[in-house]
Amino acid sequence: MRNPSDGGEALLPGMPRRLLRASPKSLADFSDCPRRYRFANVDRPVPPRGPRFAHHTVGTAMHQVLSSWWDLPVERRTPGAARQLLYAAWSPAGFRDDEQSDRWQGLAAGWLADYLADVDPTDEPRSRERTVSTTTERMTLSGRVDRIDERGDELVVVDYKTGRTPSTDDEARGSQALALYVLAVRRTMRRPCTRVELHHVPSGTVASFEHTERSLANHVRRAEDIAIDIQAATQALDGGQDRDAAFPAVPGVQCGWCDFRPSCPTGQAAVPAREPWAFLADESAG
Repeated sequence: MRNPSDGGEALLPGMPRRLLRASPKSLADFSDCPRRYRFANVDRPVPPRGPRFAHHTVGTAMHQVLSSWWDLPVERRTPGAARQLLYAAWSPAGFRDDEQSDRWQGLAAGWLADYLADVDPTDEPRSRERTVSTTTERMTLSGRVDRIDERGDELVVVDYKTGRTPSTDDEARGSQALALYVLAVRRTMRRPCTRVELHHVPSGTVASFEHTERSLANHVRRAEDIAIDIQAATQALDGGQDRDAAFPAVPGVQCGWCDFRPSCPTGQAAVPAREPWAFLADESAG
């Protein structure tokens, strides 16, 4: 029998509902553009992706250093060591030329050195790049947290930001991903956790929010609404609906930098492609 309230899932009486396997990123992808979600999570093989963007290269290298720095012996955890780690992790992918790549390598190295100068090298995080998971009524949810700090009896979710502008407390409060990470940290590590922090490395600023059970429930409800829509789209596809109709594109300016632009005629027609270095601060006109 089919229960309409279950988003079209076929269920027998007494059987548990089939849970959607999801991550904060996959939920965000579907919310932004169902076709992007399909390309990344449904189609196999995954369609070819477009060129790597330089701002992603910067962010990836900085995240790598912010994790590997803690692997050094305590006496070697210095700002200078962070610079050396950055040089080793650097890639020129996405930059206009070697001059631009070298300039941004120097900027990123300086940001890391300044940020880590204010970090106590003996204050070990509880975890780094930790995969955590939890379940809700609709989903099994997992994701990787940049850093988990131990502050007294509680754990704190820390997310690094490397973009143009500093994060705000409103951004920390409104982040669905961080709220879901709080629940996943609680379940995986069996410790209290309410606080989330966004560390904007280039500016050295920290935005934060202390979640309540109510705020977490609100985020879960919105996430489960997305999960219901994903399950409905998947059921439609399984029932024979056209793939593009089941997972429609949502064209807009974001199509200019979508990873799956090469595989999406709708996105290609919507806006011109952006240059791979276009989202580096002060480089958009380059």
